[in-house]
Amino acid sequence: MTARPEASARRRQSLIKLGVMVIGLILGGIALRLLSEAVGTDWIDRDVKGQGLWGEALFIGMGTIATAVGVPRQAVIFLGGYAFGPWVGALLAMIAQGLGCAVSFYWARAVGRGWAERRLAGRFGHRLRPLAETLRQNTFGATLALRLLPIGNNLALNLLAGMSGVSPSGFMLGSLLGYLPQTVVFVMLGDGVAVAREWQIALGAALLVLASAIGMWLLRRHRAGRVMESD
Repeated sequence: MTARPEASARRRQSLIKLGVMVIGLILGGIALRLLSEAVGTDWIDRDVKGQGLWGEALFIGMGTIATAVGVPRQAVIFLGGYAFGPWVGALLAMIAQGLGCAVSFYWARAVGRGWAERRLAGRFGHRLRPLAETLRQNTFGATLALRLLPIGNNLALNLLAGMSGVSPSGFMLGSLLGYLPQTVVFVMLGDGVAVAREWQIALGAALLVLASAIGMWLLRRHRAGRVMESD
């Protein structure tokens, strides 16, 4: 009987976090619009915008390194939209995210797998083992659901997946598809700030809510499927 109240409490907490994020995005976009300057865009204006293939290659390289070491990928996407507009910015940001994901995943697979196995059997097992098992059982579905959620840590999931020995193809495909909605959202936010289109900021926030709701639904469906299998 306690499962339902706990599940309801978790859903309320997730909705509260989502609401805070959306409000923060809207207020942040308005503030950036009023200031006519996005924080951290100086190097983009100087070295990336209007630099042709060199600027695109530099953005991909910096974005790959940034996402591989744990910089929030949303910041990379935002800058992609700011520098290149929605279409090219989305493509370049997806490439950078995919490469960054692969770098951290394969680094963990090569270096940290033994460490993960010891921790999964030791004092961190009660925290890491359930998620690791979920990823092993349905790598693509679980990865897709987790990537769609606005909460969570991109680098931590990359490292855990790499150390847990999951299917690389399933993890990478689930990651790329799961990255896509937030990529569309944040590239629109970046482009909206660059060209002063407030409607893009509002639409981006609405799409973030929709993508998050889909992620929550997929995750609950996946968990329900696991319960039925165990019965």
